[in-house]
Order: sequence, then C-alpha cells, then structure tokens
Amino acid sequence: MSALLEMQDVHCYIAKHEVLDGISLSVDEGELICMLGANGAGKSTLFKTISGLIRPSQGTIDFEGEIISKKGADKIVRMGISLCPEGRKLFPRLSVKKNLMMGAYTRHKEKADITAALDEVYELFPILGERSDQDAGTLSGGEQQMLAIGRSLMNRPRLLLLDEPSLGLAPLIVTKIMETIEDINKRGVTIFLSEQNARMALEISTRGYVMENGRIVLEGKADELAGNEEVKKAYIGA
Repeated sequence: MSALLEMQDVHCYIAKHEVLDGISLSVDEGELICMLGANGAGKSTLFKTISGLIRPSQGTIDFEGEIISKKGADKIVRMGISLCPEGRKLFPRLSVKKNLMMGAYTRHKEKADITAALDEVYELFPILGERSDQDAGTLSGGEQQMLAIGRSLMNRPRLLLLDEPSLGLAPLIVTKIMETIEDINKRGVTIFLSEQNARMALEISTRGYVMENGRIVLEGKADELAGNEEVKKAYIGA
C-alpha cells in the first residue's frame, strides 16, 4: 500500500485557541483506519482541516502527492476527498434523492456516472431507495445517518472521512452502520473514521490513532490498541 494522505506537523487555531498541535499521520491506499478521542480532543477540527473547511496555520497536508493545505474545500472535494460530518448536516426539507444529489454537485455534468453512483448508494442502503421522495427530516436517526454517508459517496471519493457516524444511534443501528462502513472499504474506498465507540471502531479498522487535546498520543495496529490498558480504561470501559 502507498500513502494516500500524509499530514506533517499540522497546527490549527480557532479563535486564538490551538486546536491541533503538531499533527503528523498517514493514511494508506485502501486502509480503514480510526481516530479515537473524547469530545473536544480535536477530531472534528482535524477532519475539517483535511477537507479545506479550516486552513492550517502551520504544517502540510499531502493528498496523492499534491499539497492541499492551502486549497479550498471545493477543490479538495473535486480531488476525491469527501467528508461525512458529525451531526449529519442534511437538508431536512429536501427529499432523500435531492440530498444525495447535493453530494454530486461537483460532477453535475457527468450524468451517467451520477446515475451509477446513485444506484450504488441505493444498493448499500435499500431503505433510501424506498424513501427517495420522502423529506430527509422525516427519517429516523439511523436512516438520516445512512443518507449522510450516501451523500458523501456520491462524489465517488478516493478518501472518505467519517466523523462520528454512530453518534446518538441505537446499538443495533450502530452495528449495521459499522458493517456498511466495512463494505464500503471492501469496495475500494479508503476510509478515515473518527469515532467515540472505540470497541466497534477498532473491530473494523486495521490501524488507529488516539488523540488528546489536539495531539496524537498513541498509534498502532487496531488489535494492539484494543489490548492497550490505557485505551481500555479511557475509551473501551474495561
């Protein structure tokens, strides 16, 4: 595997507060890796920085050999990075299908490919196909999360950033979501997963990082992190 994404000594400030403090990491082609950390650790800021929604004050972000640290979010999306944000951020008064089509706005001229991408999303999440004309705001929480993930896939991303996909969902729905994330990865999409449900995240990941106060304090193979006593006490509850 070759590195798809690399970050070197990335710092980021929000309202004069340093949220990312020297982040260095890599995501290899085809991997499914996770970022563990408590609320406020900086995980969402990390993903927004990779996506171009927040500009780093220092350091470099490299995607497929090209520096993207100073590129706008629209250009980064076109390069093949999609963010599925925490909290879903759907358009509640638009239909399921229209929400999905929003994810393909950078490729609006590629009609045949968009149709194929839509079919793939409906294959992954059949309930979305059944409810394609229903307003997104009337879906259950689990269905809304499926829609958010589906929307992020409409761009046909090389790298999919999933920010807290299990947040607020019932355990059975979380299991389904995690199984689908595995399936998406097996279909060839590299995935970087931010998740508070450490146990499930490590079960489906190959590698992981642990973030505290804007710094990476631990990294390793998923099974190694799952067996680490500090990780168990802090994130798994053992």
